Amino acid sequence: MGEIFAGRYELADPIGRGGAGAVWRAWDHRRRRYVAAKVLLQSDAHTLLRFVREQAVRIDHPHVLAPASWAADDDKVLFTMDLVAGGSLAHVIGDYGPLPPRFVCTLLDQLLSGLAAVHAEGVVHRDIKPANILMEATGTGRPHLRLSDFGISMRKGEPRLTETDYVVGTPGYFAPEQMLGAEPDFPADLFAVGLVALYLLTGSKPDSRALVEHYLAHGTPGAPEGVPAPLWDVIANLLRPDPQSRFRTATGARKALAEAVELLPVSSPDEYPVEVFDQLGPLPAGFGPQGPSSTDAVTPHSPTIAAPAPAPATTPAPAPATVPAAAPATAPAVVPVPAAAPVAAPVGFGPPPASYGPSQTGSFHLSPPSPASPPAPAAPPARPGGIAPPAPLVTAAFLAAALLCFAVGVWALTQM
Repeated sequence: MGEIFAGRYELADPIGRGGAGAVWRAWDHRRRRYVAAKVLLQSDAHTLLRFVREQAVRIDHPHVLAPASWAADDDKVLFTMDLVAGGSLAHVIGDYGPLPPRFVCTLLDQLLSGLAAVHAEGVVHRDIKPANILMEATGTGRPHLRLSDFGISMRKGEPRLTETDYVVGTPGYFAPEQMLGAEPDFPADLFAVGLVALYLLTGSKPDSRALVEHYLAHGTPGAPEGVPAPLWDVIANLLRPDPQSRFRTATGARKALAEAVELLPVSSPDEYPVEVFDQLGPLPAGFGPQGPSSTDAVTPHSPTIAAPAPAPATTPAPAPATVPAAAPATAPAVVPVPAAAPVAAPVGFGPPPASYGPSQTGSFHLSPPSPASPPAPAAPPARPGGIAPPAPLVTAAFLAAALLCFAVGVWALTQM
């Protein structure tokens, strides 16, 4: 059975890993459904800042995958979101290569729709790339994408958490103004959308630096092979190096895309259908569609602690008349406290008696000496002159007094 996190989430199996932590398929005992849970170690401030930023984005949109809840347990934190089974756009390209233009237009329309909702909240995503665009497992039906990973997003105008000359994002998907240290703005996200569109149409990662150089030296490049001119006009606008010449809003780009779709040729009969597969695979052992097989034994909102094994049956001794009656069966069980590690005795003192150990209730007590204690050893013979050697306890007392006097003297000297 998987690990119980914060008494609510039961981790089933890992489904991904990123720079900030692992992503697990987890059963949410409160919502009674599987979710995606990103588990982060509280090992450095950068990871926790990403966690805080992800939590700050709460956008309810069908094409946005924002965090839904979070929890902390010991040295780890996690936040959860809807479970998306179809992998990312990178998986789709890996399965099919270049995608049909009309299929790409559907994906771009959804991406721009979700991005418009993000921008409406004043948030710049800053990390739009195929790996952060997830797909529902829709088979050969209409595709459904979700824009995810808001770990480095920020609201326009809020203070940066990094130096101004430090570029944040994924190399290859930077807008030119990002490389120059400009403040994050919406057109930078739109430039990344243009690169994603080119990736979907050609099946390979575009060279953004070469594109910018071509724009600056020769103007707008020609459409890649197989890309209709009306669609390329929209993408070429998204890829303009000057952010002032680019689409200013995702909504504006989406309207231009809708007009371009009207001019696209009708799909050919031999155009292959694109199927978005379930990339998660079967549930691990112990988990089913309705949750873990041990769901009945798990109480939501509380940690799962295994009950101690029952003690072997014995005949109880008769209790004295003065002992109160046993507590009812509903009383909470007492968890035994493990015995403390042995501590070395100081010089001049022997080991503590066994009666100083922990009691059954977890507190320490002093018991009277056992009547069966062995007799004390015989006193050593007297020295010449009739003076007996000092007992060990007396010697220890003298040593303790001497140490106390020495400590008081040192303190007095420091006060002079």
